[in-house]
Amino acid sequence: MQHPRRRFCASWQARPQCLPSHVSRARKSYPARPVRLIIGYTPGGSADLTARLMAQWLSERLGQQFVVESRPGAGTNLATEAVVNAPPDGYTLLLVAPANAINASLYEKLSHNFMRDIAPVAGINRFPNVMEVNPSLPVKTVPELIAYAKANPGKLNMASSGPGSTIHVSGELFKMMTGINMVHVPYRGSAPALTDMIGGQVQVMFDNIPTSIEHIRAGKLRVLAVTGTTRSSLLPDTPTVADFVPGYEASAWYGLGAPKSNARRDRQQAQCDRQRDPRRSRCEGAV
Repeated sequence: MQHPRRRFCASWQARPQCLPSHVSRARKSYPARPVRLIIGYTPGGSADLTARLMAQWLSERLGQQFVVESRPGAGTNLATEAVVNAPPDGYTLLLVAPANAINASLYEKLSHNFMRDIAPVAGINRFPNVMEVNPSLPVKTVPELIAYAKANPGKLNMASSGPGSTIHVSGELFKMMTGINMVHVPYRGSAPALTDMIGGQVQVMFDNIPTSIEHIRAGKLRVLAVTGTTRSSLLPDTPTVADFVPGYEASAWYGLGAPKSNARRDRQQAQCDRQRDPRRSRCEGAV
């Protein structure tokens, strides 16, 4: 018969008193040293802005420094790998982005399993993207952009912060639903993409609102629509894409994740299981 205390501690309602004493003490003293918050994009984008605001809030609230560390590349997979391989002690966190969910189907082979290796900590925010063009492009509405793209197939460049980002997928969804052809130009983050958008090297982008809003207000970019189901309070006069393309919807979100305590052990065991018999005895003692 299972002990009542064990049965209670196994439930999702388990309280801190169910934890071993050393874990309870660790929770009370956390954080005892600076914490790294790793993001998979370059500085200057919405991920960077979100991470820095969150890090500042946590630093002030918990009395320890939360340091934002940028590790762009491979569609956020480099940053995710860094957190997956970190000690599961709470001192390395990941800014989780939609790319982490998208990458599971975008990449055929990954050295990690996001759902298995990263533990959810908290959701932070959710917001729509904004469909925008360089002001030199002779379009001012979504229907005008569709007509221009159909009249000039493959001549428009569509910027994104990288493959698998919501900026990329929002554009691909629009292309699929409207039957237009735009050339995807991936960058290592939205900041360098915006630089080329303003410079006219690329003409179309489905950027996150936080990083584009000031450029829109300054007239450096022309907004056509927002990608959510309702208008944004930041751009109340801007229609939604769905007003012209029924059923269209896209949004971005961020959260916090941490390495699971058994992630490294499971990967080590899986690696050992792939080895031949001569190494089996050594692998058996690895876990």
